[in-house]
Amino acid sequence: MQGVAATGGGSQGLKMGTTIIAIEFDGGVVLGESIVNRVMNKLSPLHDKIYCALSGSAADAQTIAEIVNYQLDVHSVELGEDPLVCSAATLVRNISYKYKEELSAHLIVAGWDRREGGQVFATLNGLLSRQPFAVGGSGSFYVYGFVDAEYRPGMSREECQQFVINTLSLAMSRDGSSGGVAYLVTIDSKGVEEKCILGNQLPTFHDP
Repeated sequence: MQGVAATGGGSQGLKMGTTIIAIEFDGGVVLGESIVNRVMNKLSPLHDKIYCALSGSAADAQTIAEIVNYQLDVHSVELGEDPLVCSAATLVRNISYKYKEELSAHLIVAGWDRREGGQVFATLNGLLSRQPFAVGGSGSFYVYGFVDAEYRPGMSREECQQFVINTLSLAMSRDGSSGGVAYLVTIDSKGVEEKCILGNQLPTFHDP
């Protein structure tokens, strides 16, 4: 599991105050985020079936995503086929590490490709690792125990979507920085499904 809170800022942009998560299921992935800045969606497309979840400095993270999106477009034209998720994650890792002194951002890369199906990659400080699920952002500290207890291999598409919703809802109830809106992106061989869930439609968690 990759659960790293990345809430860096600096003068380059708004601190996101967000919780991000991605999880693999048999045939695809689900990405989710809850945010304090409801204007900006932190689930950013890198290619048709590859997305990244952003945390840290909004400007830094978005810059990385835009660079990788451009490079993947060029790469896919040269190859004549869609890029691999691992290729996208490697580009994110390389840029993040090269400019680690200037950029304050943490990106989780997830998507579907013809070779490996659904995949989730955590990228941080030059590291790149494929994992069954990954969490990050300011709210991740509050959900480590929950995701460790609730995750199980082989969950269906619908179960993974609910897992993501429950995790985000718990983070939002604990983290004063995370917002009241959850975004979900589900990716499989058929395409991308996006969904926005308002706060009053999310599960409610109470302290015992």
